[in-house]
Amino acid sequence: MSAEFPWGPASDGVDTPYWDGLIEGELRMQRCTACRAWIWGPQWLCPHCHTFDPGWEPVEPTGTVYSWSRSWYPFISELPVALPYVTVLVELPEAGNRRVLGILHESDADTTIRIGDPVSGLFVRDPGATWPLLRWTADAAVAR
Repeated sequence: MSAEFPWGPASDGVDTPYWDGLIEGELRMQRCTACRAWIWGPQWLCPHCHTFDPGWEPVEPTGTVYSWSRSWYPFISELPVALPYVTVLVELPEAGNRRVLGILHESDADTTIRIGDPVSGLFVRDPGATWPLLRWTADAAVAR
């Protein structure tokens, strides 16, 4: 992690495979190698069967909006987003309906998004950043 861009793997490395996946254009989620349960956020042991060191699997970065919020202030001053922006909680059917939080790409005060709308992930690396970020975009079929 750089001081200029404060995102990236945690100091204990538990989520490094997630960030490595973003660099390779993949969304990777934890999945227990023993009981096959999907896990999010990253953990050292499966919360279901208590197996240590769950594995990581790529999943399709597509899902539906479970919830959303429009923000008029930056929650991370170093994150270059135009204000206002829309944060979405996306449910991923390919990952056992686990939900991940992210920013809706190129959203503003006029953006219309609804719970249940389909979204797809984009891997966006800001100039000078070591690690890309996963952003979400409303699928063209629901563009209003």
